[in-house]
Amino acid sequence: MDAPEMSPVLHQPTVVVDDISVVYRTKNQPAGRTNTRKTLWQALGRGAGADSAVRTTALRNVSFVANKGDSIGVIGRNGSGKSTLMKVLAGLIIPDTGRVYASSNPILLGVNAALISSMSGAQNVRLGCLAMGMSHSEIDAKYDAIVDMSGLEHEIYHPMNSYSSGMGARLRFAIAAAVDPEILLVDEALNTGDAQFKERSKMRMQQVTQQAGTVFIVSHSLSTITSTCNRAIWIDKGDFVMDGTPDDVAKEYRNFIWRINEGNADYGRQIRAELMASLPEIRTTLLPNGWKRAR
Repeated sequence: MDAPEMSPVLHQPTVVVDDISVVYRTKNQPAGRTNTRKTLWQALGRGAGADSAVRTTALRNVSFVANKGDSIGVIGRNGSGKSTLMKVLAGLIIPDTGRVYASSNPILLGVNAALISSMSGAQNVRLGCLAMGMSHSEIDAKYDAIVDMSGLEHEIYHPMNSYSSGMGARLRFAIAAAVDPEILLVDEALNTGDAQFKERSKMRMQQVTQQAGTVFIVSHSLSTITSTCNRAIWIDKGDFVMDGTPDDVAKEYRNFIWRINEGNADYGRQIRAELMASLPEIRTTLLPNGWKRAR
C-alpha cells in the first residue's frame, strides 16, 4: 500500500524542546540476604552506610522544534527514553534541566483518558471524553465515530477487564483522537489491532496533521514510521542522535542495529557519534508571544 499523502509542513512551531534532561533515581539494594535490623535502621534515616541512590539518565540535553503539519516518528532501542520523552511532552514528568513549551496541551494516548476496567467500553467512552473536557453533547455527537474507530462493535458493552490488551489500546486511541487535539502523542498503539484498525488510525492522524496539528508516534515498527510520518527522530540511550526524513533515519538506524547485532559495537558507536556531531544547532530562545511552559 502506498504511503498516505502527508500535508505540507508549515514551519510554525507547536512544540519547543529546549535542552531537556531527565534523571531517574533509584535505591541501590545490595545483593544477598537482607539484614532486617539494618534495613529498618536505614529506613529511619539513621546510621552510616545507607544505600546510595543509583542515577540513570533517561534523556540527555535533548532539543528540537516540532511544527504544524508534522507527523514525527520516534524510534530507538528499548530503554532509550522514547516513552519518557512522551511523558515530558505531556507534562507528566518535569525535566531535571531544560524546558518544554507547547502551543496547546498535548494529548497523550491512554493517559488523559483515565478508564475504569470494571466498567463497559461504552461507559468508559463517556468517562474518558468527560475527563478530557468534552461536553455531553459533544460526546453524543462523536460517540458512534469513537466506537467505529475502536472497531469493538458489540464488545463495546462488555467490561474493559474482559478486553485483550489490543482491544484496550484501540479504545484508548479512539477516545484520545476524538478531541481533535492540536498535539497528539501516540506510544506504540499502532502496533496493536488488525489491518483495518491500523489503516483507520493512520487516517485519523493524517486528519490531525491536515488540520495544522502535530502528531508524535513512538513505534518499533520502521514500516509504520516510514508510511505514516513525514519526519523521524532517533533517540539512543537518552541521546538525541538524528532528525530527518523517515527513510533517511530508518536507513541509518538499520545500519546501526546491524552493526551492533554483528558484534561490531565500536563501528556502531562511531556511526552514532558522527550522526550526533552533524545535528544542527537548535535556537529555542525566541518563542512566539504568549507561549508558556507546557506544565
